[in-house]
Amino acid sequence: MKLIIGLGNKGTKYGGTRHNVGFQVVNMLREELDFPEFHEKTKFKAMISEGEVEGEKVVLVKPLTYMNLSGEAVLAVKYFYKASNEDILVVFDDYDLPLGDVRYRYQGGAGTHNGMKSCISVLGENFPRLKIGINAGLPVMDLSGYVLGRFTEEETSKIAVALGGAILEIKKILAISGESE
Repeated sequence: MKLIIGLGNKGTKYGGTRHNVGFQVVNMLREELDFPEFHEKTKFKAMISEGEVEGEKVVLVKPLTYMNLSGEAVLAVKYFYKASNEDILVVFDDYDLPLGDVRYRYQGGAGTHNGMKSCISVLGENFPRLKIGINAGLPVMDLSGYVLGRFTEEETSKIAVALGGAILEIKKILAISGESE
């Protein structure tokens, strides 16, 4: 059992923003794995898509609680599926990383990310996470405005490469053979 949770904000207003790269990754993964369309599960406060990979159940999750309350959906899904922290992978944007960097970590703090603060408040610091760097290296006076903004044309090509790298990392975690690549 694996729960792959992409953090983001619901609604078309937030689609394509820096803060929604977690949603972008699970959307791409759903297509890559040929899982069913996402459907809303109100008891989870999330959209989910379920399937199997190499004989193991995999649930893709997009919380619908808005970023700062992501932990509510994460906890509801964890309890329903009787998953351990080791079965969870949270995918999210990270302002503390340079644009395009992809890093897998098993534990750690939230940095400047309020969605991760919410997840850590319900799970503790020991669970796998995949961070995608969104910091283009320019001075930012309004962090909230920056993360809720859209990528520039130049940044879009870098983030596209990073999203592809995130998919490859997740496939390694799921132990998917290279046959589909």
